[in-house]
Amino acid sequence: MFLVSLWVGLGGAIGSMARYWTALGAARLWGEAFPWGTLIINVLGSFIIGFIATGTLPHGPVPAPPAMRAFLMAGFCGGYTTFSAFSLQTWDLLRVGNYPGALANIAGSVLLCLLATICGYWLGARITPFR
Repeated sequence: MFLVSLWVGLGGAIGSMARYWTALGAARLWGEAFPWGTLIINVLGSFIIGFIATGTLPHGPVPAPPAMRAFLMAGFCGGYTTFSAFSLQTWDLLRVGNYPGALANIAGSVLLCLLATICGYWLGARITPFR
């Protein structure tokens, strides 16, 4: 159990660094008026966790042991996705009166992340030979 916790921690560290780099890249490309980086991170992280949830099952195309699944899903995806940042940035948009931006961030994050999770799960299920 302790070793799995270390793998989750390592995955979280890698996911956090990837989140930071993605957010920086998005800010450089599109500016900071809208939290594009957070939106991209949440959608991509949702797709990744949906895909890993099915693709790494014991009978999937890339079977992974429970420790690897924990490293990827709880560790990497947990460190990479940023719903706490999403909440703070939405609040910041509301505080300055940018209600359309706040609504776009809420709708975009929730709907696109749910859609990305479904798509990742669907893709993983299509390439996983369920028995």
